[in-house]
Amino acid sequence: MKFLFYVILVLLLVPLQTTLLPHLSVWNIKPDLGLVAAALVGLFAGELEGLLVGLAIGWVLSLFSAGELWLSLLTNGGVGLLAGFLGRQVSQVTSISLGVGLLLVSLANGLLAAMNFKYLDMSQMWWMVESIVLPQACFDGAVGAGLYWLLSQRFDVTRLRTE
Repeated sequence: MKFLFYVILVLLLVPLQTTLLPHLSVWNIKPDLGLVAAALVGLFAGELEGLLVGLAIGWVLSLFSAGELWLSLLTNGGVGLLAGFLGRQVSQVTSISLGVGLLLVSLANGLLAAMNFKYLDMSQMWWMVESIVLPQACFDGAVGAGLYWLLSQRFDVTRLRTE
């Protein structure tokens, strides 16, 4: 049942990212749902599932985007693994801590993607970081924190609670 849920999540993420998110964009900035989904799966299900689902999400999303394959695979797989590890090691994960973590990971991902562009001078790269990378990182953190808050209110998360 869990495997079927993960397959549906991975396959529906691309149409959701391309059809729904342009209507929910703020100043033409859209959140990276693949990054948020990989973090939430890692946090709720564990390191291995977060890594595998993150790798699958990164692979499927990179098939339909113009980005580098290795960057998307490493970022989404790494954030799933890291979130699963932190969910096991940290006693109280809050929506704010998850949001700040996603903000930092998304910022690092955006900076790596901006540095990966060839033929950009420093002013163009600074404009890209200022107008695209930083707002998207903030949006990713806010969406991740909001989704985590909703899911933690709805489901009993015994894995994240110490007794």
